[in-house]
Amino acid sequence: MHTPPVDSPPHPPDHRTTALAAAVLAVASVLLLILVAAEWHPLISLDGDIARTTHRWAVDEPDLTHTFRILTDWVWDPWTMRLLTALVVVWLLWRRSAWWTALWLAMTVAVGNVLQQSVKAALDRPRPVWPDPVDSAHYAAYPSGHAMTATIVCGSVLWLVHRYGAPRALRRTALWVAAISVTGVGLTRIWLGVHWPSDVAGGWLLGALVVTLAVLVHRRWGP
Repeated sequence: MHTPPVDSPPHPPDHRTTALAAAVLAVASVLLLILVAAEWHPLISLDGDIARTTHRWAVDEPDLTHTFRILTDWVWDPWTMRLLTALVVVWLLWRRSAWWTALWLAMTVAVGNVLQQSVKAALDRPRPVWPDPVDSAHYAAYPSGHAMTATIVCGSVLWLVHRYGAPRALRRTALWVAAISVTGVGLTRIWLGVHWPSDVAGGWLLGALVVTLAVLVHRRWGP
């Protein structure tokens, strides 16, 4: 059996890698939040340029815009994501031995929602306003609730699929579905003119941070 050299560095434990990822995501999330709160001109200018361009496309392409409305309002809507969470929680409870993980998943999504609403209330960022809107949304803009909820739910479920040793084909399918859903919902919110691009980026970052911290909690205190 091959023995690695004595001076070769050991592979870092999973929890150290996850902790490092959480730290990077936390720094990025706080930095973006500060820039948005301070209305940093280069960021605001970039937001405006992208938003105006995509809104013009949305007005010029009504059929595509209608499709995106269906996707964002039904397929990737936060309530659809919460329904998916509820189904996974029921499945975990049905396994009997996975009750702690079921509670963990429900609490992860709940904590993410509280964080999202708290940041929205604290920042109270206005949404884009158009003379010819193609969609409407209410409450504060930052962060995007659709993007953050999809990231938390898809990320958590994807980690569970990996943890429970699902077949390779299922893991790859879950990865593709999660990637398309998280990316797609963010892009549709920008296209429909109800969010600035930085709102979506903030939702992705905060969502990924919540999932990463939740994984750390599960690894530390889970059965």
